Order: sequence, then structure tokens, then C-alpha cells
Amino acid sequence: MTQRVALATVMDRLAIDDVITEYAVTVDDGDWPAYEALFAPEGRADYTGAGGVEGPAGEVARWLTGRMRLFPVRQHLIVNRRIDLQDLGGYPGDRAWVRADYVSPMRSAREGGASGADDTAPDSVSGGRYTFELDRTDPGWRIRTVTVHEKWRRTA
Repeated sequence: MTQRVALATVMDRLAIDDVITEYAVTVDDGDWPAYEALFAPEGRADYTGAGGVEGPAGEVARWLTGRMRLFPVRQHLIVNRRIDLQDLGGYPGDRAWVRADYVSPMRSAREGGASGADDTAPDSVSGGRYTFELDRTDPGWRIRTVTVHEKWRRTA
């Protein structure tokens, strides 16, 4: 591998890592236009492994808009990212695959705005693994597919 190819590979990995981080941030912040912008035009999301829906990113974003209103406090962490770049005989290609674990604590909306010492404690915590497939596009790396594989869930 030449130094130029090695540098391009590192830059691709950093760009892909940024997309995965932005994915988590857009969901946690409820920024659904930014969520949709992370996907390739034909991009799809599959949340059926966590009791959700599957479909084109725009449709899933509309579902998430309603679903996440139930959990105004949320913060999920995507960790242990394993990135595999397409290898074209020693040169990086235009496709990548990512497997990454997640932990997702969420706090549900309280009726009547009741407050107390435990207002920030999560009502639900889940964990599992994401699988992403990404494509290099003109604006940069974009999600082709994301699939959620929930492994566990605890509710209070």
C-alpha cells in the first residue's frame, strides 16, 4: 500500500466514523432532516429487530418523529465500531460496512410535568448492534442501509 493509498484509507475511515456519530446525534436531537441527509438516495433503515419499522429513510424518519416524542430525553452511544472498506486490489472502493454496538438510555415524557429527584433516570435502556452499509457519493459517505439488532432491553 502506498502512502497516498494509506492516507486515503485513513481519511475514509474518519469520514465514515463521522457519519456514524452524526447518525446517533441526529436521532438523539430529533433532527430528522439531518437524519435523512445522512442516507444515500435509495437508503433504507430497518428497526424491526427492535420492534420498529423498515423502509426508505424518509418514511422511517417520519415514523421516528412520532415514536421519539414519547422519549424526549435520549442519548444513545455507538461504540466498538468495526469498519471494513471495500478492497479493490489494494485500493479502497466506494462501499464500506460497519458493525457497531450501542447502548440507548431513554426517558419517557411525564404527564403533568411532574418533577422529582429521578427526573433524569432512564425508563428504558436497550443495547445491541447496528450494521451499516455505506456508499461513497458525490457529497461524501452516505448510509445505504442501517439495521438494528437489539440484544437486550430493560424498562423501569
